[in-house]
Amino acid sequence: MTPKRIIIVGGLSAGPSAAAKARRTDEHCEIILFEKTANISYATCGIPYALSGKISHRDQLMVVKPDLLRQRFNIDVRLNEPVVEIDPIRHKVYTTEGEYNYDKLIYAAGGNAVIPPIGKLELFEAWSPCKTLEHFDKIVREGVLANAKHITIAGAGLIGVEVAENLFKAGKEVSLVEMAPTILPAFETKFSLMAKHLLAEKCITLYTGKKINYIDPQTSILYLDDDKSIETDYLLIGTGVRPNTELLTSKGAVALKNGALLVNEKMETNLPDIYAAGDCASLKNLVTGEHSFFPMGTHSNKGGRTAGANAAGGKEQFKGANSTAILKIFEYTLGKTGCTPRELESKGIPFQSTFFITQATPGFYPDSSDIFVEIYHHTETHQLLGAQVFGKRGVDKRVDVFSTCIYAKLTIDELPQLDLAYAPPFSPAKDPVIVAGYIASNLQRKQFNLIDSIQLQRILSSHPSSAFTLLDVRNPEELLRHGQILTAHNIPLDTLREHIQTLDSTQPIIVYCQKGLRGYLACLILQHYGFEDVRNLAGGYTAWQQITNPLEEKKPNNPSPKPKVAKQLP
Repeated sequence: MTPKRIIIVGGLSAGPSAAAKARRTDEHCEIILFEKTANISYATCGIPYALSGKISHRDQLMVVKPDLLRQRFNIDVRLNEPVVEIDPIRHKVYTTEGEYNYDKLIYAAGGNAVIPPIGKLELFEAWSPCKTLEHFDKIVREGVLANAKHITIAGAGLIGVEVAENLFKAGKEVSLVEMAPTILPAFETKFSLMAKHLLAEKCITLYTGKKINYIDPQTSILYLDDDKSIETDYLLIGTGVRPNTELLTSKGAVALKNGALLVNEKMETNLPDIYAAGDCASLKNLVTGEHSFFPMGTHSNKGGRTAGANAAGGKEQFKGANSTAILKIFEYTLGKTGCTPRELESKGIPFQSTFFITQATPGFYPDSSDIFVEIYHHTETHQLLGAQVFGKRGVDKRVDVFSTCIYAKLTIDELPQLDLAYAPPFSPAKDPVIVAGYIASNLQRKQFNLIDSIQLQRILSSHPSSAFTLLDVRNPEELLRHGQILTAHNIPLDTLREHIQTLDSTQPIIVYCQKGLRGYLACLILQHYGFEDVRNLAGGYTAWQQITNPLEEKKPNNPSPKPKVAKQLP
């Protein structure tokens, strides 16, 4: 009996994962993996860190080498052999070297870097995308890291920001150009602004709400769409990924508008015996129930594993994703899971936002620091729909817990019931996840109301100060140490009851403290005394400074020593 033949198209992440799982499922099937380049299974997410030398050698980016797949898993790995056509009816694959029949096909061809329309880019030599190992090799080969003084990055998403930080650490002057109103557009605005201020403090020049219109190839000057210009030595492009799926969509494969193939939980496409995984496939959004595009390495590996198992006769499922993401921004970490407010609004899902600041570890423990948290829950079912977290430590833990809660469809009322690990080096007695449940439940029960810094900023700019009372309940020495919002009236919390008659109960009152807790207590006191329109500034003055603090122009002053950059193998 002729053994089953499984052909895999693509060798970056999903492809090797599929190949290994298929072999573990069926020892006797024939598995052929086609890769159009000379490299397979390398860590694209590690490339930014190779630019700074954090990853010191190119070879460290290689996860699985071809010989390991060949020898340990008996995979027929064909490098530098691109697939040029697929015939789903005849079950044939055509490459530059020949044609091959298949019983099952796993399409894992990934995605291509999106190149924005920039005038005269084709005449400009000093540029590259920053997605693949081939791109990294080009950057190193052209001496960019050794010779360029100033580098511009188009695109300030996850990759763009990671590349900016690492180029800064490599001693470069860096400019970031982002078409969206702020950087990291996948995050809620307040978190994007906190990240933006952090980058600006490091003297990374930011251009948001802008795009590169054209390049003067002779002078290496980039002209933005508002006539501003940037003189640069090199341009890196990180403006997203487009699924590489034309080989199948041209044959009738169903896909999203961006080309990501529609698959079920078995990773099957609508074409018989054809699976898809990785950056070329869509996944079910576990919050909205709709298919979305999540180009992340975690999903590529899980999708590839599922496709490989099922192609070889197993029964595996990959149910979908929460859109979980995380990145390091210098000494801070920013993470998210689930839907953002913009996504929930676009789907017409009723939700409540809860933003607060607490501590990642107890205040009495050395080096304790703030952690900024915002969660979103369904106002009718109370189910957790999304979360975003920012801080110096403990961000990954909380994001992962929130992601697990979303998968389990837990409600905000159930969050405080979680039994989470506690010891002073790791968490306060009331973990931020527990606090999130408490505050969100209080808001849902209308025990108090919140206002965020962006909303307050709009009110201050559009209403006279006589239209409301802005009440600062901190102690006087805190005002001297940290500053104060203009027009605020100061009554320390512990003396509020003594001075309550000085406040107008018919006027809206916005209360704030340093981080939010005392403001909350002040709101409760005022409400008990008959004040009806009372709101607490979420995150207090700390959040106000982080979110609304205007960016000051700073001259690039990069004292960082120039570290070693990852080297190419000879």
